[in-house]
Amino acid sequence: MRLLVVGGDAVDAGKTTFAVGLAARLRGDERPLRAFKPRAGNDRWFDHGDVRRAASEGRLYGKDVRRLLRAADSDASHERRNPFHRLWRPTPGTTGLLGEPGHTFLLDRVRTADGDEWVVNATADLPDRLRTDLPLSDARRVDSVRAVNAAMRELHLPALDRVAADVRAAGDDGAALVESYGDVATPVRDVRFDAVAAVDPGRCRVYDGDRWALARGTATGDRDDGRLEVHVDRLSGMLDPVSTHDLRPLTAEERADPDAVGRAYGEAYDALVAAADGR
Repeated sequence: MRLLVVGGDAVDAGKTTFAVGLAARLRGDERPLRAFKPRAGNDRWFDHGDVRRAASEGRLYGKDVRRLLRAADSDASHERRNPFHRLWRPTPGTTGLLGEPGHTFLLDRVRTADGDEWVVNATADLPDRLRTDLPLSDARRVDSVRAVNAAMRELHLPALDRVAADVRAAGDDGAALVESYGDVATPVRDVRFDAVAAVDPGRCRVYDGDRWALARGTATGDRDDGRLEVHVDRLSGMLDPVSTHDLRPLTAEERADPDAVGRAYGEAYDALVAAADGR
């Protein structure tokens, strides 16, 4: 069984909390569970504590994958389940290297077959603390969109293809749970999900996985080189959900307890698993 959790909003949709509760729900089943967040990112300003914590270990990862792996009771490394992690910083009033308004990427950590590779934005001002804490002496430096695209072809896409193979194998052996990034509709290619949960504040919509894949193919014209991002609202506007469920707001204490989230959103989880098992 392969389940995908996506967010209807780029930020604060509630998908990580939903995914954590789903991991707790699936952990109680007889099927072995593996959880993944193929792509993730941090902002050095807004997530400063998380960035400092990881960088002090010579690593780069975020709290989302940490929460997800804990809920799944997994001893897998953050890098194995989150092979592509990007660090951003705010740049008010300016446009970043990739055309992003108001912020720019500083660096990427990519887990390759031989270990971690680092891609540094040579046009950005990298803080001294990161230069000291992270192993960047042999990092790949990019100074143009063309250079970024070359790095994506050579590093990022192969890394995402490897984790996609892990997702397929996990789904064959038991249950694979994948949390997407932002409001991206499909974080990995060449994986057919059995069911999809699209999470917004206060609401979860359950979709059939095959219809989700068909809608994505329609949106891209079946040209999937791994670089074209399709957003959730594009696909949800083309499909009717199998079911829709209210999600009540949770206290901080509930959000910190995966089992409490699992109980609070049990109806939505049951519907998602039923949609997957009923294919």
